[in-house]
Amino acid sequence: MAKTAEILSARDRIMETAERLFLQEGFRATGIDRIIAESGVAKMSLYRHFPSKSDLIAAFLDARHERWMAWFREATEARLARRADLDVLADVLATWFDTETYRGCAFINLVAESGTETGDAQLVEKAVLHKAELASYLAELAKRLGYPRPKAIAEEALLCVEGMIVRYQMTGERSVVDAGRRLLARLR
Repeated sequence: MAKTAEILSARDRIMETAERLFLQEGFRATGIDRIIAESGVAKMSLYRHFPSKSDLIAAFLDARHERWMAWFREATEARLARRADLDVLADVLATWFDTETYRGCAFINLVAESGTETGDAQLVEKAVLHKAELASYLAELAKRLGYPRPKAIAEEALLCVEGMIVRYQMTGERSVVDAGRRLLARLR
């Protein structure tokens, strides 16, 4: 069944609302009652799809991971077709930073809010796996681009990417992209 903007399932409305609120206000600050009110679904409907808030966050993280990684790969590959160097990652991130909905990385935000010791282990694991897949993709790129130590280069590139994401979220300064591009260009 095709979805339109006007006709979304209860689950889709819950997911859209949760995504917006989790990114704008944070995971802890967003209550289930608010998600119910803003999505326009019945409480039983939410709990039928997501038995707990952790289940809703887990579903959000799974969807976010799939969408973000697909976007990141596609945007990176398009830029690599024009310039084969890891510094294109700064340009890719700049396009994300320029969006109205940019609120940093959902996975970094989750761990920052909950910590690794006190947070929900299942959710923290999703963040760890997201970063592992990103690192794996960066290692694949480094190898394809002929870098001599692809895994080490990927670790360095990931630190730069993560640093850019957090720093831009904190400052909103365009110089973050320029500094990140310079750092990425130095990786060899």
